[in-house]
Parts: sequence; structure tokens; C-alpha cells
Amino acid sequence: MQDFPHHYLVSASGRPEGEIAINSDGLPRISTAPPAAFGGPGDKWSPETLLAGAVADCFILTFRAIAGASKMPWVSLDCAVEGTLDRLDGVTRFTAIEVRAKLKVGADIDAARATRLLEKAEKNCLITNSLSAATTLVASVENAVR
Repeated sequence: MQDFPHHYLVSASGRPEGEIAINSDGLPRISTAPPAAFGGPGDKWSPETLLAGAVADCFILTFRAIAGASKMPWVSLDCAVEGTLDRLDGVTRFTAIEVRAKLKVGADIDAARATRLLEKAEKNCLITNSLSAATTLVASVENAVR
């Protein structure tokens, strides 16, 4: 891992109507548009869905690192994120983020330990730690049948 600070450069370009192109060197271009709730087509990634996606992605990557460091094997982790956008004090912002995580582990893995590692991942996710919205974790662990 590189020493801190890390820097991430992204550029975006758009016109008065239509899609916005988001670019970063070495990565595929992403086309975005406003979500349907803001009068957009609802068929493209939007800043709102990208933020929720960043939370889900970061949660899984953080859990992967924590489980690896803890030497806890696991089978799969499904993560759904619901961000609540609201208008408070004249400012539109995300006010809550709910992370619903479903972890599948082997039959011999202690579910309580796995849950603790999920909670640790939630506490250490750099994306949610960078946001002012309250974050909650709803976690479940399923042991595979032998």
C-alpha cells in the first residue's frame, strides 16, 4: 500500500442536456444522468446511485481486508445499500445510509465472530466515514450446510 495521502483524479464533462461523461485515467468511462426522482431518465447511474454503490463496494472491500487479516474464510457477501436523500434546513443531502449485509460462511465458522467482523467493516469503511449521514448496519450471517 502507498503512503498517505492518496489522490484520486476524476473529470466530468457535459452539455446543457443529456448524459454526463465521467472519466479517470485507466478506467472505463461512465455515463450518468439525473435519477428519475429529479426528472432524469432513470436508466443511468446518477451521483446518488454512485454514492450508494461506493458505500456497498467499500463495505465489501473493507470486510475482505478485515476477514483476511483475521484469517476467517467466507463464501460470499451480498450488500444492499439504501441512501435516504432529504431536504433539511434548506439543504438537500443524504441523511441516512442503511447497509444490509448478508454473509455466507462455512458450517464451522462462528456466526458471532463473523458478525463482529461485519460490524468492524462498517466502522472502518472509508466512504461512510467520509460522509455526514448516519449509517446503520443490518447484518445477517448464514452458515453453509455441511
